[in-house]
Amino acid sequence: MAGSGVPQPKKPNKPVRPTAESPRKPPQVMHITRKEEQELLNQKSKEDTSISKSTVNKPSSPKYIESPEPLNNPEGSRSLINERDVSMEGLENLSMADLLGSPEDLRGLKTSNFNQNQENKNRVVDDFDFDEDAFLAALDENEPVGNTGEIAKGAVIGVESDGVYVDIGGKAPGFMPKKECGLGVITNLKEKFPKGLEVEVLVTREQNADGMVTISCRALALRKSWEKIQKLEAEGKVVQVTINGFNRGGVTCDLEGLRGFIPRSQLEDGANHQSLVGKKIGVAFLEVNPDTRKLVLSEKRAAIASLFSNLEIGKLVEGQVVTIKPYGFFVDIGGISGLLHHSMVTNGTFRSLREVFNQGERIKALITELDPSRARISLNTALLEGPPGEILNEKEKIMEEAEERAIKARTMLEQEEFKKRQDQEKKD
Repeated sequence: MAGSGVPQPKKPNKPVRPTAESPRKPPQVMHITRKEEQELLNQKSKEDTSISKSTVNKPSSPKYIESPEPLNNPEGSRSLINERDVSMEGLENLSMADLLGSPEDLRGLKTSNFNQNQENKNRVVDDFDFDEDAFLAALDENEPVGNTGEIAKGAVIGVESDGVYVDIGGKAPGFMPKKECGLGVITNLKEKFPKGLEVEVLVTREQNADGMVTISCRALALRKSWEKIQKLEAEGKVVQVTINGFNRGGVTCDLEGLRGFIPRSQLEDGANHQSLVGKKIGVAFLEVNPDTRKLVLSEKRAAIASLFSNLEIGKLVEGQVVTIKPYGFFVDIGGISGLLHHSMVTNGTFRSLREVFNQGERIKALITELDPSRARISLNTALLEGPPGEILNEKEKIMEEAEERAIKARTMLEQEEFKKRQDQEKKD
């Protein structure tokens, strides 16, 4: 009743309807009983025990820890502690000072190590059982034989249709192709290179992966030919050659295995140069160039070279003044021309060369320099003078007494030449 004092009971709440979503699962909790926990602890204890036993009772040879003596502990300790007999509990009772030892022991240990290092530093090569002869022999054995451009000697060990094999002392024999077996055409290799024949060859290619080098007799012969021809050119020699061909510009010949060319302008009979084939003529050198393999010869210069062969330094010659230049006189000496430089005319002073000699005048002079390779002759009249400038006033007298005066001048030239050779020997 509304007016009564009796309290009214509360109405129960309406039940909440579940939503469409699936209900949450309660968190999964691993329940470990005390029994299972005890079993896990026992298993872990057994594993730790087995590991410690395997470490202590290791079957390998015992290791020793060296400790300086005496150890700083009250009871004392052995100098060597067997690692096998040391347990983990024993190590826990030792301090760092017990393991390292006293400072005096540490200083003694450092001193001994220092002395040992010094001993090793002071050791010489002989202390290491070093055999120098064996070392050098090993180097020689492994050194490659035959660098490009080197001359090698060896014996023929085999002949094939395409070349020859020569033992030159390397890991593998040297191979010489057929075209490199010599100058000219070789038809029978076995006949020219029998087994055991000693030959001298030039290395043209260094060794390949198999250790074989390429060698050549032809290249070596050509090198020697060029060297010989260069020497002949420097000496101004005249050589005899046989004409073996011709073309529009001149004729060809063979000299020391090399092909030489003679231009038509350098022939005595250039108009009929084809008629010279098969004939032998004397020639001198115009150009010798091994790099470009150029060999040019001259028949006309051979006549000049033959005149040079009769000349020498200090010889008195007579010639005719053919040309007057600002720097001197050109004098014709029997078909060749010599230069009388203005500094070699007199020891005196003059204003013009024409004050001394005129064109067409015959004079006598001394040869002071000869260069056959360039066909040059240097002349001197100042050496025939007595007092400086005598030739300006007493030219006829000097020319009449030239033979007697030349003897004295020749002695002076010989002394100067001897002094030059001595100076050159000292430099060498």
